[in-house]
Amino acid sequence: MAVPALAHRTDPPRALPLREVRTRLTQLVALAELTDTVTLVTRDGDSRPIAAIVPASAARTAAQARADAERVAAVTAGWSRRLEELHRQSSRRHAAELRAVTDALAEAWAELDRRAPAGDPALARLRAAHGDLLRD
Repeated sequence: MAVPALAHRTDPPRALPLREVRTRLTQLVALAELTDTVTLVTRDGDSRPIAAIVPASAARTAAQARADAERVAAVTAGWSRRLEELHRQSSRRHAAELRAVTDALAEAWAELDRRAPAGDPALARLRAAHGDLLRD
């Protein structure tokens, strides 16, 4: 199930003191509705926000925010489980293919040992190159 991306605004909201918001409330509400603008309300002389004027579509309850967070967490957990299972399958497949290659290489070396003269330097170099794939 696909999860829609949550809307994130990149432009910072503007902050206005309460006194100015009182005189421009109608304008700020219309601006929020028409342009999806967020206006933070601060106390006069204090830069910390105390409220916000936001478009109605952006106002979400705490329950809605929790539900979205839980849904995103569930989807993320599902993808994590799928990825872990794919990793396990890939590891098993890789191990099986590596066993098949080392078995074939062992057969090839057994045949070379039967047919080639002992002490051949070219075969010794080749055997050393295959050392990490040869079984004892």
